[in-house]
Amino acid sequence: MSETTAQALDAIAEGAKNANVFGSIEQSGPVMTLNAWGAAEPACYRVYLDTDTPIIELATKDRWLSESIEAELVESGDKLDELIEDELVDLGYDEDSGAVAFEHYRSDDMEFVFRTKVIPMDGQTLPEACLQWLLAYEQCFRQLGDMDESEDD
Repeated sequence: MSETTAQALDAIAEGAKNANVFGSIEQSGPVMTLNAWGAAEPACYRVYLDTDTPIIELATKDRWLSESIEAELVESGDKLDELIEDELVDLGYDEDSGAVAFEHYRSDDMEFVFRTKVIPMDGQTLPEACLQWLLAYEQCFRQLGDMDESEDD
């Protein structure tokens, strides 16, 4: 892992700690894992800096948790890419910087994954962009399904 990647992950971790919305934060090479606080079942957010384009994801091995998120989206008629973009805009993202697109699949590790490639705004550093997208993901998913078990249905 390059020194630049390590410095970027350190900056993202510092911002995530300051946001006080994640559980434990771990780094393994160019990947950071942040446990989701308050989810009804275990879930984590990840930041990947080992690709040409940084990636943010939410992952859980729990089918029920994934299905609760999917069911809420179906019931509400909301589109996940629009919800993520709304959270990004609330965090200062210029929506003209690029369209949000996500993938949802079951991984080879048997995890249910929601994944998005990070699109930095002009003049934004890699850590700034990743932290902004990470916080948008957390804010978006916290409101869906059983990601916040303290929420009343």
